[in-house]
Amino acid sequence: MRIVVKVGTSTLAHSTGNLNIRHMEELCKVLSDIKNAGHEVLLVSSGATGMGAGKLGLVEKPEDIAAKQAAAAVGQCELMYTYDRLFEQYGHCVAQILLTRMDVEDEDHRANLHNTLFRLLEYRALPVINENDSVATEEFFIGENDTLAAMVGGIVGADLIVLLSDIDGLFTADPHLDPEAELISDVREIKPELLEMAGGPDNELGSGGMYSKLKAAETAMSVGCDMIIASGSQPDILYDIVEGKSAGTRFWAGGDNS
Repeated sequence: MRIVVKVGTSTLAHSTGNLNIRHMEELCKVLSDIKNAGHEVLLVSSGATGMGAGKLGLVEKPEDIAAKQAAAAVGQCELMYTYDRLFEQYGHCVAQILLTRMDVEDEDHRANLHNTLFRLLEYRALPVINENDSVATEEFFIGENDTLAAMVGGIVGADLIVLLSDIDGLFTADPHLDPEAELISDVREIKPELLEMAGGPDNELGSGGMYSKLKAAETAMSVGCDMIIASGSQPDILYDIVEGKSAGTRFWAGGDNS
């Protein structure tokens, strides 16, 4: 199986902004074990800006673009150093891939990216992918790593895309506020009312950025990739997902014929 795993800042860091060492170590251990079982793994990772802000000792979260890009430049070094150190313990080599929208939309750039990613997989390296926040200008922003994961999944022909979040999946209401909210385990078509339920881009359902995840699922399904949204608080849920067991919310690229 070729699997793209996206991990968000909520999984990698505590609410203080400092690295969640336990979660990050467990994530790298599980992904290494999945690779050892013969699967191909690509990791789309957030967290650079937050880690950079912490390393720079910034009391408040950067707001202007220059400050965010500076923090991302520092944090990306820290993020990759941590991934390299942790994956090396389990005998796996990582590769850094930083992208802008042009890299995934321009035909020539996309072809080069495709070739690089497949050669890395051939070499059994684990690509760690992030948006190039330190240099991207507004016109070339991808914006959400949920969307980036879906785009990467399409480029490499992934069997599955997994978004690890701070929420267990798609619910009928915000589970943090409504105890009656129910998990929707399977979605075969993203209808307008589903997007409306997520509240739109300015009023997202839950703290997991559900609207952006639904839009990412739309992208994934359009290129023939199934997507799962699941909680990143216990990375070993990836074992169940790879084994085909039910977890979180699954978006079926095959629609009603799946």
